[in-house]
Amino acid sequence: MENERAALFDELVRKRFGTRTAVRGVQALAGDASTRRYARLQLEGPGAPPSVVAMLLADRGIALSSEELAVLQQPPAELPYLNVHRFLSRLGVAVPELYADASERGVLLLEDIGDVALWDAVQRQSAEAVQRLYERAIDQLLIIQIEGTRRHDPNCIAFQQAFDERLYTWEFEHFIEYGIERRLGQSLPADEAAVLRRHFAVIARRLDAAPRYLNHRDFHSWNLFVQDGAIRVIDFQDALLAAGPYDLATLLGDRDTPHVVRPDVEAALLDYYRQRWEALAGEEVPKAFADVYFLCALQKALKVVGRFYFLDIEKRKPGYLRYIPSTVRQIDRILPRFPEHAEMAGVLRKWLPR
Repeated sequence: MENERAALFDELVRKRFGTRTAVRGVQALAGDASTRRYARLQLEGPGAPPSVVAMLLADRGIALSSEELAVLQQPPAELPYLNVHRFLSRLGVAVPELYADASERGVLLLEDIGDVALWDAVQRQSAEAVQRLYERAIDQLLIIQIEGTRRHDPNCIAFQQAFDERLYTWEFEHFIEYGIERRLGQSLPADEAAVLRRHFAVIARRLDAAPRYLNHRDFHSWNLFVQDGAIRVIDFQDALLAAGPYDLATLLGDRDTPHVVRPDVEAALLDYYRQRWEALAGEEVPKAFADVYFLCALQKALKVVGRFYFLDIEKRKPGYLRYIPSTVRQIDRILPRFPEHAEMAGVLRKWLPR
């Protein structure tokens, strides 16, 4: 298998960069929560870049990467990554260049955008430097949300699925199942489970009713890279239509992000987003923007708790559990903003991991 893959790498780089190009080294790269794996290929040859990245597809990649998104009338006819990549490239989003598509053989060759995730780039930086980098990320996000929505393309899989009441409810149930019951090995008391589901249903309906825009879905600091001071965007294959602030809430509040995007920086970035939105969209941000933003942040944080325990319990990937404490602090921070959900907050505080 390794010899076959090495031969395929050689074949692809020679076809793309010329017959005098050779692969001089292969370095495995750290993966993510998906089944995809990555390798950096060191190249040598006239006109070839120093390196490219190979995406290795466990199942040839045609299936949707998130089982909860399986709502399409027809199965995807091509790799969702390629489908969304083509659309985002036309928009001018800074996605890695696609050098070779051998998805039918389990490999894509992509531009190497380096190893510096946005999360790593902002460590030990001043608040001003952090804000500047996150503003650049917001600039990319607004291309996706405003220009992407404006140029709606029914052939792009992202416009065939939406973050709707069904999907919000699925993620809330995922939190109950793995973030509480499977984690503790016991069922919630019926009355407390009923409280959570009643309030979760209200939130799901409210988010479902918010105007929908194209969203990346996982627009967090580990899926954004900094290359020569610019933001590059990866892991976009689950893009869909969702409430406008969904990606912004992910960007500013996912995992450990609140350690660097402290409340004063968050407020400044929310203002930046509003100003840039209004300048680019030519319309005011809806008055309910702040409430929807924080409800998205709450919903995403609860989903993260459930998902990371799922990865531990079902996939034997315990590494994500290190993000649970900061995610719970994010939930605790947001709950007081919604006194109408005080009953839900009481149940959550009792059962969240501490």
